[in-house]
Amino acid sequence: MKALVTEGVGKPLALKSLPTPAAVPGSCVVKVLAVAADSGIVRLLSGRSSFTYPGPFTPGGRAIGRVAAVGSDAARLRPGQLVMLESFLRARDDPTVEALWAAFDGATEESRRFVRDNWTMGCFAEFVRAPLENVHALDEERLCGELGYSFADLLPLTTMLIGYAGLAAIGVKPGETVVISPATGAFSGGAVQCAVAIGATVIAMGRSEAALRRVQAVFPPGRVRVVSITGNAEADAASLKAAAPAGRVDAFIDLSPFVSKDSTHVRSGFLSLRKYGRACMMGVIPNDLALPYAHAVWNNITIRGQYMYDRHIPRELIKLAETGVLKLGKDGGNEIIGTFPFERLEEALELSVQEGGGFGQSVIMVPQDLSHL
Repeated sequence: MKALVTEGVGKPLALKSLPTPAAVPGSCVVKVLAVAADSGIVRLLSGRSSFTYPGPFTPGGRAIGRVAAVGSDAARLRPGQLVMLESFLRARDDPTVEALWAAFDGATEESRRFVRDNWTMGCFAEFVRAPLENVHALDEERLCGELGYSFADLLPLTTMLIGYAGLAAIGVKPGETVVISPATGAFSGGAVQCAVAIGATVIAMGRSEAALRRVQAVFPPGRVRVVSITGNAEADAASLKAAAPAGRVDAFIDLSPFVSKDSTHVRSGFLSLRKYGRACMMGVIPNDLALPYAHAVWNNITIRGQYMYDRHIPRELIKLAETGVLKLGKDGGNEIIGTFPFERLEEALELSVQEGGGFGQSVIMVPQDLSHL
């Protein structure tokens, strides 16, 4: 089979011919149909990322594929099934040993050993051996037949997992109002899509009003309201409450990137919350923040940190899509802005850096015989 392989972080990728992996207990082998080409891969390969990964390795932890073979202990997966592959690795006997498949080997010696000895080869390949826990069956007849989605249309599910996990962590319910900030990126936008799907009203908060309006236009009137960040935390909190039905903000989810370390929006989100409101922190802000302590105490605010997602989350999200409540494809505001075979890796990553990473946008790579997808 063909696979893109690098000898280590900071070294280039090369297309190589490798033996097709065999399924062993605890795993299955999947034929890759579409894999996300994220801009983060460029930072990892350049050595500019703070993430580490043992070489040689193959990037790509989020994909759609078809099961080719299963290990002897597989109970539900079977050859021929259409599946989603997601990237959050956890050891079976100790789920606190965590890593991001083909992106980050974790923060402990146990996680680094777990990855080094088992999961160095990701989905930038024609076939991949994947942990059973990270492979989720999809109802192909429903999704691709009745709903008309292509394999590539299903790939944003792997991005939406993050935002959906935040919503689930603080129990956002139909009819509630949730502030999501930022709201115009790939992962934060996925949170908006999921919140609308479960019946919540979303207040999308960000710096670019034009980008916020583009997100708003995807959904029925009233489902997504927008508030621009001005830098005045108290004034922005007032704007959030003014945008909420009956002035009532039930929940706040932060998905800030590293560059948001000096933003005022987190304070605004907290200040907007009603009594018994809930906040979920999912971003990667590196520095400490001054939070409205008295407001949190007097209003019985619940604050929840959430790293990635629990094991039941992928199945719940897939069910939302299979019922048709969670819209994929163009109806959900998603756009495949580029599709490339593995042989055109550099073009795929260049496009991802220059134009990818926005709301609903994906750059994907596929094996050469599937480049028509």
